[in-house]
Amino acid sequence: MDLNVQAYNNNQLPTDSAICDLLANIIDAELNDTENKIWHAHPVWFLDGNPIVGYSKQKKGIRLMFWSGADFEEENLNVKGVKFKDASIFYNETSQINTEEIKRWLEKSKTIQWDYKNIVKRKGKLERIA
Repeated sequence: MDLNVQAYNNNQLPTDSAICDLLANIIDAELNDTENKIWHAHPVWFLDGNPIVGYSKQKKGIRLMFWSGADFEEENLNVKGVKFKDASIFYNETSQINTEEIKRWLEKSKTIQWDYKNIVKRKGKLERIA
């Protein structure tokens, strides 16, 4: 795990830190060919420079977000973005995390992608890349 990501996780309250550690370990195991760093103040994983998954502490809990998740057609990714193609789920305890479900979403994140990397160059217009 990236040292900055570990520091982010360690800065959370104990329950949230455990959730973050579990999510990071699942993501790292499934997306071992990706770049991982703190981006916009929270952990994000990138595939060829394109953000695909990340998590952050919010009022409702730890939010696991997939940048292109709205197209995954997954019932539990039910917090949809308004302007973009993201979808999320919130966790408040590690017992809520379904590892197999997250692994399935991570597999989809490799093949279903919108090009966020070039969104500024395209003046806010998203294009499907995978």
